[in-house]
Amino acid sequence: KGYQVCQPGNLKIDLFSERGSSDTNSPSVCPSGFFFLFRLAPKNQCECAKADHVHVYQMEDYIDKKDLASIKERRQKEFEHYQKRLLSPPPPWQSGYPIHGVEVMPLHTIMIPGILISTGTLTQVILRASLGTSIRLLILELLNFILEHVTYTSVVYQLSAVDMTKNCSKMLPAFVTSPFTVTDRKISSLVTITTKTFLRYHKLRLLIKSIRQYYPDIKIIVADDSEVPEKIVEENVEHYIMPFGKGWFAGRNLAISQVTTKYYLWVDDDYLFTENTKIEKLLDVLERTNLDMVGGSVNGNTYSFQLLYEQGDDSGCLHLRYGSFHKLEGFPNCVVTSGVVNFYLAHTDKSRHVSYDPLLQRVAHSEYFMDGVGILLVGSCSHVSIGHQAHNPASEPNLTKVEDQYKRFRTNTQAQVKFKLSLHYFKNQLKCYSTR
Repeated sequence: KGYQVCQPGNLKIDLFSERGSSDTNSPSVCPSGFFFLFRLAPKNQCECAKADHVHVYQMEDYIDKKDLASIKERRQKEFEHYQKRLLSPPPPWQSGYPIHGVEVMPLHTIMIPGILISTGTLTQVILRASLGTSIRLLILELLNFILEHVTYTSVVYQLSAVDMTKNCSKMLPAFVTSPFTVTDRKISSLVTITTKTFLRYHKLRLLIKSIRQYYPDIKIIVADDSEVPEKIVEENVEHYIMPFGKGWFAGRNLAISQVTTKYYLWVDDDYLFTENTKIEKLLDVLERTNLDMVGGSVNGNTYSFQLLYEQGDDSGCLHLRYGSFHKLEGFPNCVVTSGVVNFYLAHTDKSRHVSYDPLLQRVAHSEYFMDGVGILLVGSCSHVSIGHQAHNPASEPNLTKVEDQYKRFRTNTQAQVKFKLSLHYFKNQLKCYSTR
């Protein structure tokens, strides 16, 4: 018998069995093909390698040594419980395949579990994928051994895409909008502006004034956890008071929970709308693509970044790199990425699938997009921008006091960094995190 692995560079693998053949020129073994096949399989371990301009955080270094063993045990139990709720057991029959399908992250490779074929007769197995890679198997013996190592590689950055199947399930559509209020395609009927404020009412009032210059009737929702709240008496502004110092992400959750339009636009309380702050252009992107949210630029800077995830045996590695995956088709000024600046338009319903973790109270941003990896499809467009209020020192003594108090809360302390990294270790099952 002879086995041959052909064209490994194209990921098309043929294996032949010639039982009973008298042909002495049977195909020879091609070990490089086997090596290529196995190289596609996910690595057992991942790492965050040190390099120039790369900051590496090993999560266990930020957990008290006396607590590490118990936290690791709790983390494993939580992860096993999570898997039980989401994953189906492998099929018990001899001939089968994963009937519920498998999930793979964009641009990643996974093993395909549960493919079993009887080895009693000559069998041909052909696996093709329109969104990934394809292989063809023709073999008599060792078939199940080969099938145990079949992999699927995603070669297109898409989320929630279904490959090689027709989705016949039916779902009741749920839209975050009221049919009794949306009677036209006006921006105010489709978009709500949301923001979170803390202490800096002088900044907030300038923001609202600039919004009204360009969008006089759009609804604005303000979440506020200031110690001594001031009333915001403005038409079509909803002002929600929170307990003092409740936090940045808790305020975001509150604001978004009150949105009744299809989309919301997130802005910081010290931004300024300008003639280039065209919500219509961001809306056009979301209406014509499958993106869940799209960011603009702040004073010309998009701050878009990629989040690249690697899975290890018991934990993963996450790498943040500034930039994007590729251009957004049909929009020359837009790209597909993982995270954007705090100026973005988002689908209200999809955004609620990823909560802003209220444990992150003071300094947090990329953490939301980290929780959204594999859930949110994000874009960034450079042709829509918003201004940022100047950082000049306050001219009035009482405003100087406010700014000083705000900075004390805004400072990213070592204790907060340690807490965030230990949270990623436990909640996100991360071994390490690197940024550049």
